[in-house]
Amino acid sequence: MFKRTFKRPSHHGGSNNNSNRSAHGGHRRPSSGGGFKNGGRGGGRNFSQRIDVSKFINKAVITEEVTVFKPEHNFIDFKIDDRLKSNILKKGYVTPTPIQDRAIPHALLGSDIVGIANTGTGKTAAFLIPLIDKVIKNPKESVLIVVPTRELAIQIDQEFKGFAPGLKLFSVVCVGGTGLGKQLSELRYHNHFVIGTPGRLKDLIERKSLDLSKFRTVVLDEADRMLDMGFINDMKYMMAKMPKDRHTLFFSATISREIEVLIKDFLRSPVTISVKTGNTPKSVHQDIVRTGGKLKLDVLHDLLISEGFTKVLVFGKTKHGVEKLSKELIHRGFKAESIHGNKPQGKRQTALSLFKTNKCQVLVATDVAARGIDVCDVSHVINYDIPATYDDYIHRIGRTGRAGKRGKALTFVE
Repeated sequence: MFKRTFKRPSHHGGSNNNSNRSAHGGHRRPSSGGGFKNGGRGGGRNFSQRIDVSKFINKAVITEEVTVFKPEHNFIDFKIDDRLKSNILKKGYVTPTPIQDRAIPHALLGSDIVGIANTGTGKTAAFLIPLIDKVIKNPKESVLIVVPTRELAIQIDQEFKGFAPGLKLFSVVCVGGTGLGKQLSELRYHNHFVIGTPGRLKDLIERKSLDLSKFRTVVLDEADRMLDMGFINDMKYMMAKMPKDRHTLFFSATISREIEVLIKDFLRSPVTISVKTGNTPKSVHQDIVRTGGKLKLDVLHDLLISEGFTKVLVFGKTKHGVEKLSKELIHRGFKAESIHGNKPQGKRQTALSLFKTNKCQVLVATDVAARGIDVCDVSHVINYDIPATYDDYIHRIGRTGRAGKRGKALTFVE
């Protein structure tokens, strides 16, 4: 698919197509000092933390038998507006995923919801469909959707637009890294859905351009990630600005003691829906690549020219390291792009678009891309740098093996 002219530094010798080939070393080593902020306010994390690498090994058996999920509903069965139902069917949606099948009926009844599900299980449609129906029936209703990253906000807005043709519903995305003026202008009009990241939303509230007292419905998506990124105070600030008598939908892939406290503070008698089937998806074949003191960049090179590495997401731990690695890969003839917190939003979206449309083979990213980026057919996730926490690992490898397909995750260790 990709025509490449590969370059190798002459002093490293010839190619050896071996997954145990290399390690970081020499002057080509990307920066690994310090931490990264993931675009949040919580500061860096300690990368000296020891993680048991055995957790990165899970040989997915292609012939394994898995329990077949039998939904209680089809989308056509839900008691929603016929125009919305038609739009859903036009998108090719027929059978709900487990989280959709169980959450949508409760959301339609106005119940507060705690939804716990593995990444890539269709949580976005699980809250968008009932809330779009709610707004159709109450046109003055406004819904606030709070997410940890810019990319997830944009993705949710795109999915909203896919469900909303002909419904005369409007949305606005409020995220950092983009011009404030356009968002201020759009907020002068009534938007049925406001989708944004905590920092930018708080800024707009303080500027008195966003009045949360008018929002009676809120979605906190990827709440555990917002907690990790240091947005806890911003979340509390926003929830305090909203009516106490509100409809709250809370989605997370993991539950911790801190998350349980948030649920108690933010929700009223919620219905808890857990369709989590384990920490790591069975559809992902996980393994480690021992570098043995060799140049890690050469190992990556040899993997990328191997059969089947058609659409590869590579994770590094620092913004500088990710940018440097992507340039090294381009220098070696690969079609590569990067995405990290220092990159302007427009360039981040361009990089994602090229990766999604198969115009680049490799996307090198910090953990800013570990959640919420829904890219079809990622063949491999490669942890070039070991993640800071096991939760980060789970969400990194969740970018492959999605929608019932198989994927592979490889983690470089010394």
